[in-house]
Amino acid sequence: MKFIKNYKSTLILLLSIIIGAIIGLIFGSKATILKPLGDIFINLLFVVIVPLIFLTITSSIIKMDSPKRLGKIMSRIVITFIIMSLMASLIGIVVTKNVNLVEKNNSDLIGLLDENSIVDNDLSLLERTASLLTVSDFNLLLSKDSIIPLLLISIIFGLALRSASKGERVKEVILGLNETVLKMINYIMYYAPIGLGCYIASLIGTYGSTIAIGFLKTFIVYTLTCLFVYFIVYSLYIVLVSGVAGLKRYWLNILPPTITSLATCSSAASIPVNVTSTKKMGISSDICEATIPMGTSFHKDGSVIGSVFKVMFLVYLFNIKPSLGTIILVSILATLLITAVPVGGGTISEAFILSFLGLPVSALPILTIIATIIDAPATVLNVVGDSTSSFIVSRMVDGASFLKD
Repeated sequence: MKFIKNYKSTLILLLSIIIGAIIGLIFGSKATILKPLGDIFINLLFVVIVPLIFLTITSSIIKMDSPKRLGKIMSRIVITFIIMSLMASLIGIVVTKNVNLVEKNNSDLIGLLDENSIVDNDLSLLERTASLLTVSDFNLLLSKDSIIPLLLISIIFGLALRSASKGERVKEVILGLNETVLKMINYIMYYAPIGLGCYIASLIGTYGSTIAIGFLKTFIVYTLTCLFVYFIVYSLYIVLVSGVAGLKRYWLNILPPTITSLATCSSAASIPVNVTSTKKMGISSDICEATIPMGTSFHKDGSVIGSVFKVMFLVYLFNIKPSLGTIILVSILATLLITAVPVGGGTISEAFILSFLGLPVSALPILTIIATIIDAPATVLNVVGDSTSSFIVSRMVDGASFLKD
């Protein structure tokens, strides 16, 4: 019952997506009559996305604490997170480079794009960077097409507000508005099953079964990739830093956080069980109690791989050609945005992906559908990856004999 309760929203969304896909396949172009109902959901997201980004990013900076940690442990945690996130992104890229998530010969899908929002490749690197990070007038920030400049201004505003001597009242207003906007997101999401169902019905009705097959293929390939990482990659990490003895301890204790992450669909809710299980593996308290909570915010292998899949889905769907470095950078930064803003963070992350790739925010529901179908396996990797990273941090901090009885 707890499983159904925790996954209720996801299951309802999945059901609506499946029903919408079936309607689109059966009725074909006639299903486009449902498009206005999908547009209502998309437009509601468009309206709220600018205040959502500004208020959530600013609020997270206002509330940010600076706890004192042992420097050696903290530096090793950061190094470990970077290495594992890079490896996760590379695994996602290798898989999606060899598996076409959506068939490439879909020139008619280019109609979904707004030509004015595609990045101009004739600009120099510095010109492109300037146009990506900034806008020439304040009113241009109040647009869904200026996601990255809005993120930058939100960070600067938050930092300025933290250091302002007379900014307490402003902080209270910002935090209050942020809570209000997050409530608005909750209300909008009540309409999401209808909106997403109608959107995908219209999408498949217009462009055929190709995109429906693409979503199904994405789910299957992503799940298989997660299983590979869960059983093989994480085992290799453990053997490299602790040998066979460490691997035995790891697999004797990793099942509780795995089950908890599946049951709760939450990395944060899995922290207590994950910390307890990692201690039983032989990791010292000071390391696992620092690594796992930090990992919940800053290290999510499942989300990194998921971001790569989202990027590559768009690459195949719209026939764009981002560089390898761009895919890695986008996947890692997008994941950090998810963790920085737990409620509504997925919307910000997906808008960031579209903006960075020079695609319009009108493609946002496509990424929302992908995020919904990969949610469960992604959460498992996010949680178990933190247990694995505790081993690596322990080896770097305490040496080869780090395992405790």
